[in-house]
Amino acid sequence: MKLALVLAPVLALAASAPAMANDGIGSVSTGGIIVGKTDAVAMKKEVLTVSPDLIKVEYEFVNESKADVEETIIFPLPPYEAGYHPSPTYYGQPKQFSIEVDGQRRDYQTVLVAKLDGKDVTARLKALGLTDRQVAYFPSFSPFDRKVEPLTAAQKKALIADDLLAKLSDDEQWVPAWSVTVVYQWRQAFPAGKTVRVRHQYAPFVAAGPGASYLGEGKEFEQKYCGDKAFYATWNKLAKQRGESGFVNAKWVSYILKTGNTWKNGIEDFTLNLVKGKPDELISLCFPGTFTKINPTTLQVKLRNFRPTQDLNVYFGNLEDGGENTGEAPTLRSNYLIKK
Repeated sequence: MKLALVLAPVLALAASAPAMANDGIGSVSTGGIIVGKTDAVAMKKEVLTVSPDLIKVEYEFVNESKADVEETIIFPLPPYEAGYHPSPTYYGQPKQFSIEVDGQRRDYQTVLVAKLDGKDVTARLKALGLTDRQVAYFPSFSPFDRKVEPLTAAQKKALIADDLLAKLSDDEQWVPAWSVTVVYQWRQAFPAGKTVRVRHQYAPFVAAGPGASYLGEGKEFEQKYCGDKAFYATWNKLAKQRGESGFVNAKWVSYILKTGNTWKNGIEDFTLNLVKGKPDELISLCFPGTFTKINPTTLQVKLRNFRPTQDLNVYFGNLEDGGENTGEAPTLRSNYLIKK
């Protein structure tokens, strides 16, 4: 079932952002994130709360086997590059990031992978003596407010020879050419027959602010956000009220749902809450089920035995806050590579 909710005056387009992901079981290889599958641990419940400013996820897992098991839980972050881009780019980890297990803050390890043209170059960077901070935060054009050691002359020469440093077309400075993918992970015990509760939250990556007074080319918006006739009628009315510019505040929030299928039986009891900052905001998305308005600013849908076939994309409009969130320096803890 496609759903478009016209709950407020409509607004304008904002750039889309990288998605964050459901927790999954798996490991990291040179090919990227590998999500495994468990026949022992079931995701009994997931409550996903999404707003333009905060994503909160609460899980209940049960080990349905007769023996205790331990699995690797991963949280992948979007890849990012050095900060030489003229337009808004997303870096590192989202703000307000935290993980809790059974009500206690949980530490995690960092898996750091550097790539150039799809090839894993982490080992090469380490062989040249680059530290984790230099790899993750970049020795020049760093997008983060972190002190990073400069390259030695020998390192710079070797990096240039390997095309790991490149020149900008309009500049003579050498800039880091590799991208960085960070995955947070921890080993989690699941005692037989016991419930384990995991919660994490973060501010979603979003580009925001004044958006152009259009909704993309052709059927792009309908396909991604399922805008219907009522949606467009409200949107056009608001755009007209904005005058010649047609600018209003909008945010698009994305969330990777399909990794929920790595758990036994998918997501047995799933709840999605969509939270607005004020009652007259607009929300549009494609999602199965029927949403219920549980209070002036929250819409909710519940699904049983949910096996997501697509990820979540939510369009929030007519917002008071048009600020963007580009993330912050990722936390580096016990960095190491997982062997294939």
